[in-house]
Amino acid sequence: MEALLSQFTFLSDQALQDKNFDPSTIEDLMKLFEIESYKAWAAAELEQEKEVEEAEAGMQEAEKHLDSVMESAMEEFRRFEGELERMSKSEMESLVKTAERARKMGNLMEKSASVASKKYVQAALNSATASMKSARKGLSFGKILQPDVCMGYVPDASSFSVCIDLNSDM
Repeated sequence: MEALLSQFTFLSDQALQDKNFDPSTIEDLMKLFEIESYKAWAAAELEQEKEVEEAEAGMQEAEKHLDSVMESAMEEFRRFEGELERMSKSEMESLVKTAERARKMGNLMEKSASVASKKYVQAALNSATASMKSARKGLSFGKILQPDVCMGYVPDASSFSVCIDLNSDM
């Protein structure tokens, strides 16, 4: 391009000095300028296409890297999710075992309370029976029972024959 500019400068000087100068030589030079500018434009366009291709290749590489990073992040998330699921399952199983033990303990306590209640009732019945037998022996030996022992109540006539009430007239 610089050669064309120096040629143009030379022809311009010649046109100013020579009155018989043929203007078609400048037109030929202008055509060369046009051809040269088209070549420069085509080279710039090729350079731009090359840069576009390089940019696209860079974008594809970046996309591959992003996909790789996303895949590894998802894999890490899946591992974390699996670990969290195992931990929660383990904790749930522990809670279920604890609840089962508490239920069994509750059942055992219920049975123990029931047995204790039955023993208490049995002991009360044995005590009442012993008191009645003692009162019967006292009557059979002619002893008079105190009012707080009998209180004038005869629950069963077959257990003993008579309960003497000291407050009544005999």
